[in-house]
Amino acid sequence: MKTANMARPPVVAIIAGALLALIIIACAAAPLIAPYGMSEQNLKDSLASPSAKHLLGADKMGRDLFTRILYGGRVTLISAVGVVTLSAVIGIPLGLISGYFGGMLDAIVSRFCDMLIAFPSLLLALVLVFAFGRGLGGAVVAMGIAFVPMLVRVVRSLTLVEKNKTYVEAARSIGFSPMYIIFKHIFPNCAATIAVQFALDLGYAILSLAGLSFLGLGVQPPTADWGAMLSEGRDFLLPAPWLALCPGLVIVLSVLCINTLCDGIQQYLDPAQQPLPSFRRREKPLEAAEVRAANLKEGAARGE
Repeated sequence: MKTANMARPPVVAIIAGALLALIIIACAAAPLIAPYGMSEQNLKDSLASPSAKHLLGADKMGRDLFTRILYGGRVTLISAVGVVTLSAVIGIPLGLISGYFGGMLDAIVSRFCDMLIAFPSLLLALVLVFAFGRGLGGAVVAMGIAFVPMLVRVVRSLTLVEKNKTYVEAARSIGFSPMYIIFKHIFPNCAATIAVQFALDLGYAILSLAGLSFLGLGVQPPTADWGAMLSEGRDFLLPAPWLALCPGLVIVLSVLCINTLCDGIQQYLDPAQQPLPSFRRREKPLEAAEVRAANLKEGAARGE
């Protein structure tokens, strides 16, 4: 039975999730929604202001800005998913294994992660991009490696807590292998927190990839990308501010929705933040009738 004290997802998180879903659906359906081709040019409409013909205006090459934002969103979002997926493939097993076994292996992994965390993620990504080469593939690999240390630290801390619990000791006493215990028992109990961290990293990946593209190290022209569009628009801030404003707002809105949604999910899943049930005693109808009868008798006795 549904009670009044049952935890509900925050309204702000629901709104953020709806907006994020709208952005994802619009970008996925870009070939159906976009009024023009991604690279379709019309020099007569160069730097055209927002109008019925171009909803968000046109860039210096006469390309429709709304169309390029939709197509650029596909590149940016898929690249961000690739970044966090690569970091998860490397970071989750490392964190689980180092946290469970401890010892020299844990010390080596922890010190290596500390060394990488000492560098800002964007600076580390810049170094890796120069090593792998500029372009979308190099940017995704560079950012994926840059995101590994923090994920390893999160998964390791969760594993250190879980490995001392009763169910793990019971699995050891039965004779299960360490790898079976790690991936069959410990990992499922850490999955909720890891999923929230995965989603948070998605927002940071969007920002980092946009930063690399802004610097010319990510997506290369003529492919549309939010960061590259922001870089192109900075040269026309006075005559055509919408060229930088529109992709910038989309980046901010996407990251804000992801972070808000993650906070809401964490609040919903965390038992410490859920309201406690009310233990207020309710009067039964029979008890209320008895109280009224007693009051009438008392009033009659005073009247006499």
